[in-house]
Amino acid sequence: MIQLKTIDELRLMKQSARLVSKTLGMLAKEIKPGITTLHLDKLAHEFIKDHGAEPAFLGYGGFPYSLCISPNEQVVHGFPNNDIVKEGDVLSVDCGVILNGFVGDHAYTFEIGEVNPETRKLLQVTKESLYKGIGQCIRGKRIGDISHAIQAHCEKEGYGVVRELVGHGVGRKMHEDPQVPNYGRQGSGKVIKDGLTIAIEPMINLGTEKVRFHSDGWTVTTLDNQPSAHFEHDVAVINGKPVLLSTFQYIYEALGIESDEEKPFQMDF
Repeated sequence: MIQLKTIDELRLMKQSARLVSKTLGMLAKEIKPGITTLHLDKLAHEFIKDHGAEPAFLGYGGFPYSLCISPNEQVVHGFPNNDIVKEGDVLSVDCGVILNGFVGDHAYTFEIGEVNPETRKLLQVTKESLYKGIGQCIRGKRIGDISHAIQAHCEKEGYGVVRELVGHGVGRKMHEDPQVPNYGRQGSGKVIKDGLTIAIEPMINLGTEKVRFHSDGWTVTTLDNQPSAHFEHDVAVINGKPVLLSTFQYIYEALGIESDEEKPFQMDF
């Protein structure tokens, strides 16, 4: 059952999503060679609590940390640890909060120093595919239109689109209906309606789309150990159009990046 949201609920959801955005922006200033991902997890936990919210991931299904941090060949759900982040790594940081009874949940893959051009292009194309998917989140279209747009954009570059992990509805719960795969047929799936709120999150591999699930019950890596990229936004449908609840602008401010990629999906409400 898809839980469509009212405008008042969407305003609360935007506050939750923006706190995740601010947390990722804070972390962007700290992510550099020599730090540990466990240190980043502690910073995020304190920041979320200091802003009157709860980490949505901590304890969810038994997950023991406030962030999922997945370097290099890890696709998602990586455990923060004391390993040192190195020059040339890429680091997917996935964060969730619960504020005002609603979940915010989104992710960004960071470059650590100088990253090789092949991996940098993977990140660029994956982020582009996120916005291709968001652009299909229009009243009257279907979930499969989102999925197809992501798949087509990434596969034309020869990348592997992960099948076993998907985006999802988001709201009072972390995972709501509908599922939002990153692959699929145009015109398939549930009809998109006003009040829909979903987390769109392409998980794209440099090589094969196949992945391996580890014995810790969480960590997922690429089967060929090549890098993976992961970007995620919370999106609502308002007046028939896609509207971003989350933003990467806090990250971009921290990193000195100029971008107007979000402009078509911004709306005051």
